Amino acid sequence: MDLWSDPVNSSSYVLQSGGLGESEHKSSAEFSFSTQLRHEMGKESYFLIVAWYVPCLAAHETLQELCRKENLTCKSIGIANRNLKSYEVEYLCGYKVEEGTEYYLVKWKGWPESTNTWEPLENLKCPLLLQNFHNDQNEYLSRAKQGKALITRKHGKALKPAVVDYIVKKAKQRVALQRWKEELNRKKNHKGMILVENTVDLEGPPLDFYYINEYKPAPGINVINGITTGCECSDCPAEKCCPKEAGCLLAYNKYRQLKIQPGLPIYECNSFCRCGPDCPNRIVQKGTPYSLCIFRTNNGRGWGVKTLQKIKTNSFVMEYVGEVSFFRSLRARKQRDEGNCMTTKGIRICLIWTMTRMNLQ
Repeated sequence: MDLWSDPVNSSSYVLQSGGLGESEHKSSAEFSFSTQLRHEMGKESYFLIVAWYVPCLAAHETLQELCRKENLTCKSIGIANRNLKSYEVEYLCGYKVEEGTEYYLVKWKGWPESTNTWEPLENLKCPLLLQNFHNDQNEYLSRAKQGKALITRKHGKALKPAVVDYIVKKAKQRVALQRWKEELNRKKNHKGMILVENTVDLEGPPLDFYYINEYKPAPGINVINGITTGCECSDCPAEKCCPKEAGCLLAYNKYRQLKIQPGLPIYECNSFCRCGPDCPNRIVQKGTPYSLCIFRTNNGRGWGVKTLQKIKTNSFVMEYVGEVSFFRSLRARKQRDEGNCMTTKGIRICLIWTMTRMNLQ
């Protein structure tokens, strides 16, 4: 409980924190808690119940480490009595040989680095982490020799500090990217998976990236759906199906591929329609059926998106939504950001990818 005084009004405030709950915010955690504020002034007192939302810049593992250090439990970050004292290998960050026995320095998941311990190889039941350790070791040495492959001596006494530093950074990157992937897949609203890949450098998740599924309206803008009616078709497309009622053509063929020309609007059936979810005029609203991969490009252009399978021409890939803002606001932001390229869009675009080009609908 924190207590402080107001020197102007000579009144005291007592802050009492209640339950702790977690909300996702990028790679860090965001916590909300209820507080009870008691204002005392003379003989009068009253209570004010408020909800505080405090962005926490600490990562999950940092908060877990603090809990274990202070012997505290917190359900929101996965620390309970049953696992308060549990040990799980997060990654390996060192290697040595003593008296013919191989040892690895272990970073324990949810524990501070000060608790890292040397463990004999026979005690480690983590083949994938062992493989990652030696792959990262070989990768560093290969790059150091300008691409010439090296076969490292497995029974060397110890690794050089530069090699260890690279292995640790690579392991931390792998953990951070895995957490980012899990966060993206919790937020997605489509069937396909979102994967994350960086085989280029040691860069972790981008700090200025926010994954959203809906419009993000700027202050002063109301995004209105505008749909209040639907078709009465039981077997779309019929004579009075949604596209025909709007004076347009049905956008898709029997293979659910785009058949209209670029630039023409797409009118799909909606929640007011009589037809069911298997209607052939419901494509975009179901989300992408493909798994996508966010990957680090090797040409210095940052992060990109790619598919992991071949997609037929004129098939729907994904829906692009972004921030809806006034043009003057975007222009002011561009000037404020010193000419950085604007990435926000004020319109909704359905991306239809072909083998050779991208058509914007």
